[in-house]
Amino acid sequence: MALLELNSISVHYGRIQALHEMSIHVDEGEIVSLIGANGAGKTTTMRAIAGLLGLSAGSIQFDGGDVSKTKAHLRVIRGMSLAPEGRGIFPAMTVLENLDMGAFARKDKSSMDADFARVFDLFPRLKERSKQAGGTLSGGEQQMLAIGRALMAHPKLLLLDEPSMGLAPQFIRQIFRIVKEVNEQGTTVLLVEQNANQALKLAHRAYVLETGHITREGSGAEVAADPAVRAAYLGA
Repeated sequence: MALLELNSISVHYGRIQALHEMSIHVDEGEIVSLIGANGAGKTTTMRAIAGLLGLSAGSIQFDGGDVSKTKAHLRVIRGMSLAPEGRGIFPAMTVLENLDMGAFARKDKSSMDADFARVFDLFPRLKERSKQAGGTLSGGEQQMLAIGRALMAHPKLLLLDEPSMGLAPQFIRQIFRIVKEVNEQGTTVLLVEQNANQALKLAHRAYVLETGHITREGSGAEVAADPAVRAAYLGA
C-alpha cells in the first residue's frame, strides 16, 4: 500500500521549471532511493513533499489523504519528517535541545522518553555529547543529530536529503547502517543521495531523476544493473 504518492507534480522557481509532471510512490515499509546528478531536482522534490515549496501542478497524497496544500508543520503532525540537505541543526542549542525541537508538534509527551532512548541507542555519540552545543559537533555528528531530530517527530515517513554529503567514509558507513536499522524498526524511508552505489544497495526500489524528469525506476538491484545508470552514477 502506498504511503506516499506524487501524482504528476510540477514545481517552478519563478519562470524556471524544476520538476516536470513527476510521479513516484513509496509503499509502507520500503526504503526508496531517488538518485540523480546535481541540479536534477532531488532537493526540490524533498522540499515539495515536506511542504516547503508549493506545487504548480499535480498532487501529493500521504497516508490516504491529499496534503498538496497542507502547511509544512501540519505534515509533520500527520507523520512525515525531513532531515534536510545541509543538516539545518540549531548551532547554539545543545544536542538535547535540538532533539526536543524535533518533537515540537507531539502531544504524546509521556512517550518521548522512549524516543530519546531510541535516538541515543542509534547514535551513542549524541548521548555522550547531549549537553554540547550542536555547532561544536563534527560534520558526521551533526548529521546524526539531524536524523535524530527528525526521528523525534516519530514519523511514519522519514525524508533523508543527502545524509552522506561531506562525511568521512566511516561516518557514511554508519549512517547507511542506521538508515537500514530505522527502516527495520518500522519507519518508511525516502532517501535522496548522491552516493548512488550505497543508495541502490540499500533501496528496495529506486528512481533516477534527470533535469526534473523520472527517467528510470525499478528495484534497487535493477536500477544498479542498468548500463546507463552504471556509466553515469556508478563509475562502471
